[in-house]
Amino acid sequence: MPTILIYSGKFCPYCTMAKKLLEKKGLVYTEINVDENPAFRQEMMQKTKRRTIPQIYIGEHHVGGFDELYALEKRGELDVLLQ
Repeated sequence: MPTILIYSGKFCPYCTMAKKLLEKKGLVYTEINVDENPAFRQEMMQKTKRRTIPQIYIGEHHVGGFDELYALEKRGELDVLLQ
């Protein structure tokens, strides 16, 4: 199973929803809280070319944010990506 990385923030409802979706599926992820260190946000922006959180990676694949993660789940493509 590929590793899952999520850039998130403390008071971000979309981050919470993304983490809950992953947890509901029994998945383990690494969380980088961009609120704790400005360098983490800079790293995220440089890597993703986006400013919003969450930003989610499954392996080397940049999923995007919660909306994209949820869309993958609804289409049944998230499980395929996780294999």
